[in-house]
Amino acid sequence: MASTSTSSTVSPLSRLNFPLMAFKRRTNSQNHMTIPSTSIHFHLHNKLAISHSSSCISRFRPDGFSVYSLSDDHDQFEDPTNSLSSYHTTQEQLQVQSSMWNWEGYSIRYQYSGSSGPALVLVHGFGANSDHWRKNIPVLATSHRVYSIDLIGYGYSDKPNPRDFGDKPFYTFETWGAQLNEFCKDVVKDQAFFICNSIGGLVGLQAAVMEPQICKGMILLNISLRMLHSKKQPLLGRPLIRSFQSLLRNTALGKIFFKTVATSESVRNILCQCYNDTSQVTEELVQKILQPGLEPGAVDVFLEFICYSEGPLPEELLPQVKCPVLIAWGDKDPWEPIELGRAYENFDSVEDFVVLPNVGHCPQDEAPHLVNPLVQSFVARHAIPPASESEAS
Repeated sequence: MASTSTSSTVSPLSRLNFPLMAFKRRTNSQNHMTIPSTSIHFHLHNKLAISHSSSCISRFRPDGFSVYSLSDDHDQFEDPTNSLSSYHTTQEQLQVQSSMWNWEGYSIRYQYSGSSGPALVLVHGFGANSDHWRKNIPVLATSHRVYSIDLIGYGYSDKPNPRDFGDKPFYTFETWGAQLNEFCKDVVKDQAFFICNSIGGLVGLQAAVMEPQICKGMILLNISLRMLHSKKQPLLGRPLIRSFQSLLRNTALGKIFFKTVATSESVRNILCQCYNDTSQVTEELVQKILQPGLEPGAVDVFLEFICYSEGPLPEELLPQVKCPVLIAWGDKDPWEPIELGRAYENFDSVEDFVVLPNVGHCPQDEAPHLVNPLVQSFVARHAIPPASESEAS
């Protein structure tokens, strides 16, 4: 099947999708650096963002995307303002490779790097793809086996037409959760830590609930609050929202709407709302988000998901998760207000809530110098088996 991807570039619906959240800042030593980000106002629990660092050169290859660090001997923990942590590693270790995985007859694109250490699986948000983690993969791969997957329907994974499944929704968190778990079994061949952004956080939580033995721990970066969910809408407003969604999904209006946002100018404008530092919105970033969304099938996936008002909410999944969870939140997120997100730190499975100052909706791309060490420290804490288990072995 041809692979295509959707692009989360819509302005009108974004406000319906994300509630406002304000939160109290924590004085965590890892959270005080200022990060560039730009804001977007349309997103629907999904993000797209990819920026590049001056210390990194990237190039395209026929078999994927490669990144090489040009950094010298500076340690990321000593210099947190460096957007790419620099380690004493070879270019070969930092190379990011791309491959395809056959899942239930569908072709799924993923990227990977690193040959030792705990396994990490990075999960993107709505309208994005595994390139969204390009500032994280080569850095984390110095001490981990890192995988970044294109969820079915996005990036360069297949995009089956949702109408081929009749009345049963196909693009659901149960579908993506099953995909994530099977990916760990078939490709990673190990337990893994899930690092998730936006709706990717719902995917990670759903996967951990479905098969708790696979996920060793999870970091949620600005998880989607799913404010368009039917349970979060006033009773009187629900019929109106359903009618609007039906109009988009079942008439030519939806495709016309998608066509107006699937342009370089629209994508750039949306990114400039979602990032706090608009200088991060480069032409390279715009094209990485836009191009997969121009492929066949992307529009159908896009319209299907923005009309998906059912399924789980984060507050329903978190109480069921058995693994440790760390939540990090960019405090300048215009889509998922931190005041609302702050409520999630009260769940037993959440060990900490980390505030990322002056960061927007996609911290992993906007502030990799904050997110990468956060991932490394979290994984280091939980990758070591309990003392009793170590002694038994």
